[in-house]
Amino acid sequence: MELRSVFMFVCFFAAATTAAQEAYRWVDEDGVVHYSDRPREGAEAIVLPEANVATTRRIPQPSAAQDEDDGPAEEPQTGYTSIEVVSPGAEETLWNIEGVLSVSVALQPALQPGHQVRAYFDGQMQPVSGTSFQLQEVWRGVHNIQVEVVDATGKVMIRTRPSRFYVQQNTVAF
Repeated sequence: MELRSVFMFVCFFAAATTAAQEAYRWVDEDGVVHYSDRPREGAEAIVLPEANVATTRRIPQPSAAQDEDDGPAEEPQTGYTSIEVVSPGAEETLWNIEGVLSVSVALQPALQPGHQVRAYFDGQMQPVSGTSFQLQEVWRGVHNIQVEVVDATGKVMIRTRPSRFYVQQNTVAF
């Protein structure tokens, strides 16, 4: 499955790169405008703008002042390097969970004192404590979960992307 995802990404990237290099525009005899990535008689080459690229932004943290009298001090942890919803996995289908969703979050480095985890289930903030928790009344259907870490002032330190998962429930046919 992982190899398939990598292959799809490579194919998409190759197609996007090729498409970004050349594009052509022409008008047919009925006055309809057409676009293509292949040249054609009577077509004019057009310049396409660069593709939009989404990037993940890390929020910089202020560094603590170092005491000159004590010599070089150990560098304090100034922020988080990664956060990920490990369970439920992205695009995972969960069966017969009876309305109770167990969530596990991987956070590097560990949750720092004074910081708090916030979970957003289907866009609604849910009170949680720590990086492993349960959400109640999660029924069949398509759901999204997103997790963030905030400091004591409520400032977001790091946030996951929304992760979609599915809940299925067996039914008994009468």
